[in-house]
Amino acid sequence: MAVEAASAGQRVGDLLDRLSGRWPDAMDDLGDLVRALSQMYGETLARLVGVLPAQEVRRLARDDELLAGLLVLHDLHPDDLGSRVAAALDAVRPVLGAHAGDVELLGIDEDADGVVVRLRLAGSCDGCPSSTVTVRGAIERALFSAAPEITRVAVDGIRDPAVAEPPLLQIQPRHEYAGSACPAGEAAS
Repeated sequence: MAVEAASAGQRVGDLLDRLSGRWPDAMDDLGDLVRALSQMYGETLARLVGVLPAQEVRRLARDDELLAGLLVLHDLHPDDLGSRVAAALDAVRPVLGAHAGDVELLGIDEDADGVVVRLRLAGSCDGCPSSTVTVRGAIERALFSAAPEITRVAVDGIRDPAVAEPPLLQIQPRHEYAGSACPAGEAAS
């Protein structure tokens, strides 16, 4: 049975939330249990990674999102964050290139909120009204899949969707033209 990394992580979080509602006094013990299980599975995974050739671990991590996430979680992934981000961007470049666009990696920073990947869109993607959709779709999906430790993608020139957009200007029909009323249904000259 194939399990997606996001759904597996969500399931663990949901179960912990549900249990905390039933047994709030047991949450410390539940947290200790989850940490102990994670440590046990992490050590087992480290032993397995230790006996496999590095190329095989890379292939497995590239082909299996859940395994890649576990390798990152236990600091066992054979590729560093920068390499995984670069590979993810390389994977979306053909899609962008089909529309004469590109993406440039400006940097990877760690701040109080976590790991932030900073990008700039280039070519036809720069300033394109669809660029927000492109970033939120293909680019973010590729980045979060390759590097689940990323908490945010910031793109020069594209506002964060969490920032409220100002309301659109509502244009109303004008009923007076040149100082006189325009009867309904008649066009002004």
